[in-house]
Amino acid sequence: MEKSLIDFKKKIKELKKHRGRHTELVTVIVPAGYNLDKIRNQVAQEKGTAVNIKSKKTRLNVSDALEKILQHLTLFKKTPENGIAIFAGNVGNERDEWIMESIIPPEPLQARIYRCDQTFYLEPFKDMLAPKDVYGLVVIEKRGATIGILRGKRIDVLKSMKSIIPGKTRAGGQSSQRFERVRDGMAKDFYKMMADAVNLTLFETKGILLGGPGPTKEDFHNYLSNRIKEKIIAIKDIGYSDEYGLRELVDKSEDVLAETELVHEKRILEEFFKRIAKGMPVEYGKVGVEDAILKGSVETLILSEGLDDLVLQKFEELGEDNNIDVEYISDEPGSGVEFLSMGGIGALLRYL
Repeated sequence: MEKSLIDFKKKIKELKKHRGRHTELVTVIVPAGYNLDKIRNQVAQEKGTAVNIKSKKTRLNVSDALEKILQHLTLFKKTPENGIAIFAGNVGNERDEWIMESIIPPEPLQARIYRCDQTFYLEPFKDMLAPKDVYGLVVIEKRGATIGILRGKRIDVLKSMKSIIPGKTRAGGQSSQRFERVRDGMAKDFYKMMADAVNLTLFETKGILLGGPGPTKEDFHNYLSNRIKEKIIAIKDIGYSDEYGLRELVDKSEDVLAETELVHEKRILEEFFKRIAKGMPVEYGKVGVEDAILKGSVETLILSEGLDDLVLQKFEELGEDNNIDVEYISDEPGSGVEFLSMGGIGALLRYL
């Protein structure tokens, strides 16, 4: 994830934590292309009507927040290209603690919003934070199947289904032909049920990966609708049909997922852990990495998104000051958690 998106994500996360004592936290959202003078007039009008608030403390807090927003708006001659969101309010409990923050988002804001509440209004930013490329995942065998999605760096299970198809050993007294007919009929019913589930859950994805053992996945492929078949971008031999199978499917599909965040992150971490195992040029931990940066031996700086904000900021600045490429690793389950448990700070070195 790019540094600008990391910073945006951190700001939204921080704003989400705050809560006012009453409905006194003010959010003003200016959409892309909107006349800033009209926003200034609206904020000034809202400040005028704030005198009608019954609670003296709330009245003063709302009025002061609106004044801070008005002052901040004077810094802009026109609305930024993607619009701007401004947040102001007293978030202190026992004593006053003021927040005054503005965000120019990575994507255009669509609606003009004024909101005064106990929390800041952050709804318009949810879609901006969500990964844009979502891939469908299907692993299937005759004993069961799992449907999931790959969203950015996360693999989520949407649906797991077990089949009642009997094994190849037939029940006593049944002829082999009759047993196989029953078994084939059950398999067809299971494939149809799974195909319906895939049609319902994965149609909006960018592409679909399909996996399973032997010919099962190809048999199932015949039951998919044409519009779903068109979305299949890879079919892989997978030994499992559970959540582990989804991860195996993604691992075996790196060739078609080369540009996704998860695969990029995986390759960075694979190189990092390989270097540790083989004694190659690598460093990790606050002290060791900072020392390597100051010596000029760092090629790539690796930082976990789960780091404390002050620590993250310090190493971002060290990286920027020394013209070092910075890679950000999520703190999602998997290698990202292992990396964070090691301190969340690593470096690929040019030399030891």
